[in-house]
Amino acid sequence: MSRVFAALIASAVAAVALPTAASAGCYNCYAPPPCVTCYQQQVIPPQYRTVQETVVVSPGGVIAHRTPAQYRTVMVPQTVMVAPEGVEYERIAPQYGVRERVEMVAPARAYYVPVRSRCGHCEY
Repeated sequence: MSRVFAALIASAVAAVALPTAASAGCYNCYAPPPCVTCYQQQVIPPQYRTVQETVVVSPGGVIAHRTPAQYRTVMVPQTVMVAPEGVEYERIAPQYGVRERVEMVAPARAYYVPVRSRCGHCEY
C-alpha cells in the first residue's frame, strides 16, 4: 500500500510542478507564475537539398557489320575478287544523364527561446 501512495503523491507533485500555459496565465508561456521569464516554442522546418547523380542512360556496346566481298571485271570474260568478305566493328559509347533527387538534410526541430512576458500579472 505504501508504494501506491508514494506513486500517487509523486504524480500529484509532478502535475503541480509542471508549468503550463494556463498556470502561467499567458499564451505560449512555459514558466510557472510569477512569470519572470517566459519561453516560447520556435520550430525550424526540415532542411532539404537537391542531389544530382550521374546515371547510365544506355550502356555502350559493339555492333558488327559484315562487309561483302568486292569484285571487279578486269577483262570482259574475267571477274576477280578485289577485297575479301570481312567484318567491321562499330563501337558505341555509353550515354549518361543526370538525375536529381531531393533528400532531407535535417528533420524539423523545436526549441524554446526566452521572450518578454505579456502575462496579465507580470510587470513586463
